[in-house]
Amino acid sequence: MRRSLRTDRSHTHSTHRAAQAAAAAFIAGALTLTACGGSDGKKSDDGKSGTGSTGDTAGGGGSVALPKLDGASLEVAAVWTGPEQANFKKVLAEFEKRTGAKVTFVPAQDPIINFLGSKVAGGAPPDVAMLPQVGAIKQAVEKKWAKPVGAEAQAQLAKNYSQGWQDLGKIDGKQYGVYYKAANKSLVWYNAKVFENAGAKEPATWKDFLSTAQTVYDSGVTPVSVGGADGWTLTDWFENVYLSQAGPEKYDQLAQHKIKWTDPSVKDALTTLAQLWGNKNYLAGGPDGALQTEFPASVTQTFTGGDQPKAGMVFEGDFVGVNIAETKAKIGTDAKVFPFPAVGDKAPVVSGGDAAVILKDSKAAQALVTFLASPDAATIQAKLGGYLSPNKSVANSAYPNAVQQSMAKALIAAGDDFRFDMSDQAPQAFGGTPGKGEWKDLQDFLKNPKNVAGTQAKLEADAAAAYKG
Repeated sequence: MRRSLRTDRSHTHSTHRAAQAAAAAFIAGALTLTACGGSDGKKSDDGKSGTGSTGDTAGGGGSVALPKLDGASLEVAAVWTGPEQANFKKVLAEFEKRTGAKVTFVPAQDPIINFLGSKVAGGAPPDVAMLPQVGAIKQAVEKKWAKPVGAEAQAQLAKNYSQGWQDLGKIDGKQYGVYYKAANKSLVWYNAKVFENAGAKEPATWKDFLSTAQTVYDSGVTPVSVGGADGWTLTDWFENVYLSQAGPEKYDQLAQHKIKWTDPSVKDALTTLAQLWGNKNYLAGGPDGALQTEFPASVTQTFTGGDQPKAGMVFEGDFVGVNIAETKAKIGTDAKVFPFPAVGDKAPVVSGGDAAVILKDSKAAQALVTFLASPDAATIQAKLGGYLSPNKSVANSAYPNAVQQSMAKALIAAGDDFRFDMSDQAPQAFGGTPGKGEWKDLQDFLKNPKNVAGTQAKLEADAAAAYKG
């Protein structure tokens, strides 16, 4: 997964203090459980779940009633690839088993709205699409592609989701989106052996992070892997620095383009990022190498190569676990994690996610979205790893290791106290299109981190055009 979601622009966020309390819960849980090992997928000592419980899920009658759909066919489109796609297909297979419907996964390309537009124009849209931006849901509604979800799905949402997660899928008061997948996008994963050999410690502040990077470099390993070929990773870097340094109020204002990208707060954040991106010794392959590294490779190169991996750390969300699983590294032992360091007074908490939206209304499509809103579906994918659900009825013990269990517990405990990926709050032309807008502007900045003012001007020009359009 990448990207994430946003609230409707009229939606007000909860307090910063509450969000930071949720962050503290995550920090304490993740670090304590990581230290205890717990990567064997077993339950906690008392055997109790940390979030909720479900009825019989995969393979049985389940906790949600589904209709018989023998002979029905569905297409589900998403941008997911690799293990993420494979794991989701197992969820779809369970739906097929329980209903008799036939479900085909349709690989989509970024930006997914453009992909769907071509399908709609050709008269063959998928029945359901997994949209990674709230802005994309809004566009789908405005274009009259999206169909409201029915009473059965809404009942599952009311039962299993906090109000904030429900509201994210609403446009003009109607429920269009069902958030199936969530992400904690404020994490730094590290190679435990590299840290041990270097004598490096987990940093709590940006200053400490740069010091840790130097310590890792001095040990003979390049400190940080950056997947700069995928511009969305760079927006996540910026958002975490900006949220921590500028604060939540400024974050919300910039996300809604109520302040310009030429604002001094943006200059401060870019200048901070340049402390890392401007040091070629700190980036695997230097800036040019980072710009040629796609996200999956940025992860796997951090956890392969024995004592000499290409990098000691990689920043991104909990979904990094899917890519770590492609290596021999074990989460909680070989691969550990710490929260994104505090640049300002508080560490940032940035979230993301993907929502199911119906494009072709039918009994089968409504049933699938209802299934995705239930704990039955989420529990299947939770057990496979590299996934977090905003569904509070999923048992915490369903997650395969202690690190993911702590992330899931903190996500649910946060309730409505979170902030969403800023680029996904923007029009897709600015915040969600490869080779354009914010993605391209930050790639150019990674190549030339000295050009702070020029980057600000370009970001503002692109944002102004996109928001006006």
